[in-house]
Amino acid sequence: MSNTEYSVAEAKKHFSELLGRVAYGGERITIAKRGKPLAVLVPPFSEPGSDHPCKVEGWLENSDPFFKTVNQIVEHRQKHFPRTLKSQKG
Repeated sequence: MSNTEYSVAEAKKHFSELLGRVAYGGERITIAKRGKPLAVLVPPFSEPGSDHPCKVEGWLENSDPFFKTVNQIVEHRQKHFPRTLKSQKG
């Protein structure tokens, strides 16, 4: 996770961009006034993917119907052809 520092004035000018970089790029951005850090923008989760469902173990048995349903959804999505690509094809 990279850490970049911006002055208050620069952060105000580019606030929307900075939020995007933090939220989607995983950056940490420090906002400083006269060289002194005032605040840090960080992603909502300190470690990307730390709350991902694949990290959870022991909640369901391997025989749970949930897994059958998920497999069916994945199979269906692999056969699905997006409409936007259909229109480009024809």
